[in-house]
Amino acid sequence: MMSSSDGSERPKRPRFYKAYSFGLVTGAFFLLSWIGQFVFQMITVRNEAEQHGQPFTWSDFLPQFFSSTLENWQSEFLQLVWQAAGLALFYFWGSSQSKESDDRLEAKIDALLRERNIDPIQFEYEEEDKLGGPAKSEPQGSSAL
Repeated sequence: MMSSSDGSERPKRPRFYKAYSFGLVTGAFFLLSWIGQFVFQMITVRNEAEQHGQPFTWSDFLPQFFSSTLENWQSEFLQLVWQAAGLALFYFWGSSQSKESDDRLEAKIDALLRERNIDPIQFEYEEEDKLGGPAKSEPQGSSAL
């Protein structure tokens, strides 16, 4: 274990399987689904060839398999890109789903304060006093002598 000059020890790196578990699980799901597509499409093509009295050939099957795989990926990536780009665009435009008004945020904060039996108005005055700002009950511009 290495230690730095201030005496604190560097944390150990997690094991490979723990550090990359999400990627490994995602990769496993991908491989299982792709193998499943391969098997079931091969069964379908073999049955169709048999119904037409023709032999199953890999040279006919593989281009069809890769074509359907690429069509599927194109569809999925198009959907993913639209979701990412569309969300970014709507967030940039400030749609109602991507932002909340100040009034709504203040109402939420006031509700949380009330849950803790804190008067939101009194809390605001106390915070202004701590910051040295003018109290709301005092007119702007007047000063105590």
